[in-house]
Amino acid sequence: MSTCPPYAPFFGFAGVASAMIFSTMGAAFGTSKAGIGIAGLGTFKPELIMKSLIPVVMSVRIRFACLPSPTQLARTVKYDGYPLFSGFIHLGAGLACGLTGLAAGYAIGIVGDSCVRAFVHEQRVFVSMVLILIFAEVLGLYGLIVALIMNTSADSGDIPCS
Repeated sequence: MSTCPPYAPFFGFAGVASAMIFSTMGAAFGTSKAGIGIAGLGTFKPELIMKSLIPVVMSVRIRFACLPSPTQLARTVKYDGYPLFSGFIHLGAGLACGLTGLAAGYAIGIVGDSCVRAFVHEQRVFVSMVLILIFAEVLGLYGLIVALIMNTSADSGDIPCS
């Protein structure tokens, strides 16, 4: 049994794709959900629209926070002499980054929508909204850190192909 089968790069590139797809889906969901809240706020108090754009900006930042992981993973996946162990580690790293980006975008969207709608009635909600959005965004950054650590451990394995 070979430790470097020809299908091993599939798992590495599946990790790259999942990191990009899931983090983009999270950013898109967060942007759309917070945008719906901003549209509802704009009909009642248009002067608060600029302050209410923070959830949208933070949701887009999720996508850019998760961008280094798939690019780093894509650079380390090789076609020849690529161990199956590294393929599975890169798949796990991509899933860690992508799914935490999805969760962060989902959290930012839900919090952004509800807090922006509450912001119409009570302006003191703004500081709490920003704090909760920061905590939600950190989820995506944790996923990025885990993915980079996993990528480093996959490269340090250096399993020879037999």
